[in-house]
Amino acid sequence: MTIQINTDNNVENSARLKQYFTEELEKSLARFDDRVTRIEVHFTDENGDKFGLDDKRCVIEARPENMPPVAVTEHADTIEKAFSGALDKIKKVLTTTFEKKRTY
Repeated sequence: MTIQINTDNNVENSARLKQYFTEELEKSLARFDDRVTRIEVHFTDENGDKFGLDDKRCVIEARPENMPPVAVTEHADTIEKAFSGALDKIKKVLTTTFEKKRTY
C-alpha cells in the first residue's frame, strides 16, 4: 500500500508531520494492506491566514484493488482532529466496501 500526503500552501508540510500521519495510516489500515493499492491524504486550510471554526479539511482517498476509489472528508479546527475523523470514516467505508464484495 502506497501512502501519499499532500498539503496546500497554508498547511505546514514537514517530514515529521508526514511520518506521523503515514505511521498512523499504516497502523490503522493494516488489515486492508493486501486489498488497497494506494492511500492519498489531502490537507487544506480553507481560510488561509484568517481564523475560522472547522476550517481545516482532511480528505482521505483509498484505491481498493480492482474497484473504484472511495474518499471521505472531515472538517475540524486542527489538522490532527480532521485527520482522526477522516481516518475513522475511511475505516468504516473500507470495511463496508469489502463486506459487500465478499461472496458467501
